[in-house]
Amino acid sequence: MRERVFFKTFGCRTNIFDTQVMISNLKDFKVTEDIEDADTIVINSCTVTNSADTNGRQFINRVKRDYPEKRVLFTGCGVRTVGKSLFEQGVIHSGFGHPEKERVEDFLKDKNRLFKIGDLKHIDSTVVDKFVGKSRAFIKIQEGCNFKCSYCIIPTVRGRSRSYREETILQQVQILADSGFKEFILTGTNIGSYGGSRNSLARLLKKISQVKGVQRIRLGSVEPSQIGEEFFELLDEEWLGRYLHIAIQYSDDRMLKIMNRKNRVESDLKLFNTLSEKGYALGTDYIVGHPGESEEIFGSALQRLQEYPLTHIHLFRYSKRDGTPSATMSEINGSIVKERFQTIETLINSKSANFRDSIKQPLKVLVEKRGNSGLFEGYDQYFYPVYIESSNSLEGQYIEIKDYNWRDFQDV
Repeated sequence: MRERVFFKTFGCRTNIFDTQVMISNLKDFKVTEDIEDADTIVINSCTVTNSADTNGRQFINRVKRDYPEKRVLFTGCGVRTVGKSLFEQGVIHSGFGHPEKERVEDFLKDKNRLFKIGDLKHIDSTVVDKFVGKSRAFIKIQEGCNFKCSYCIIPTVRGRSRSYREETILQQVQILADSGFKEFILTGTNIGSYGGSRNSLARLLKKISQVKGVQRIRLGSVEPSQIGEEFFELLDEEWLGRYLHIAIQYSDDRMLKIMNRKNRVESDLKLFNTLSEKGYALGTDYIVGHPGESEEIFGSALQRLQEYPLTHIHLFRYSKRDGTPSATMSEINGSIVKERFQTIETLINSKSANFRDSIKQPLKVLVEKRGNSGLFEGYDQYFYPVYIESSNSLEGQYIEIKDYNWRDFQDV
């Protein structure tokens, strides 16, 4: 009987894909979605903040308490920050870095304790041919980041930007499309750096759109400076999801300089307004409470943020990450940060509601599952959740909804 492995994934879409890479490289082991049924637990960790490390450690402690007989293998971004100490303390059986994940079966087979970080120049060759429990497919197109934002540890743990071969990406899309996947989400550490030029991503999108079976393509986060002229030529294409996530991180140039960011407010606003005029819902990452955020800077940032045609936001309270320049700066009082967070959250919620009220087009929804409420769930082209009542099975189908009231979804 094959040994059973349970995967626990923390963090971003890139980690979700990396877990699928590991699953695709298993031949002599069986994946289980029931932790109690597992012989070994593989933790794919996140280390973007100190609290992310804490979350991983707390999960390990629960496993050691509840399932002391199970082996724990540790991988992911946390290997380079806390992995060695966890290994030396005997908290984990073995640890291996991102570059070693295609060798996951070797680590599972070896009963000796091992710890290997790997080479950060590595790029995977695995073609992922399935996604466990997913109806949308994540496609990783690149690894690493060349930016040096003052608050971010990711370039240290993921390495410099390097791209997957186009042939590998297209082969992966075709295999998954043949398996019934209709929607593809391009992911990576910094996908706008794919191919090394500002137009490489747009050219890849065109080729993916020509793969038989592909109905919709979405993008992970893109930096404003990475959007080239060829990308604008794609904005009217039906296959491109009508939601774009463009990471600005802040809306005042003084703070952007403190953060060592490349983008600036005036050019960001011009880009956002151009995309909004094309009917796109627009989201961003935004950090509140970064060291140096004075009352004057925050007030200015809030005023400028009102000018952005935003509909979604990944809003973060600044969280210290040891080993970054920002971690050496004085932190802001938590109650002040909480108040600023709520102010921005209220603003964007209002903008989002206004956008949804303005939508005149039918909603095009990929139905992903039947939820606990009994309603079918999916996302429309603007990346809003939609809930559907039906006596027929709708999972995996694209449907068009013309008669709806989005406010009815709020109580689900």
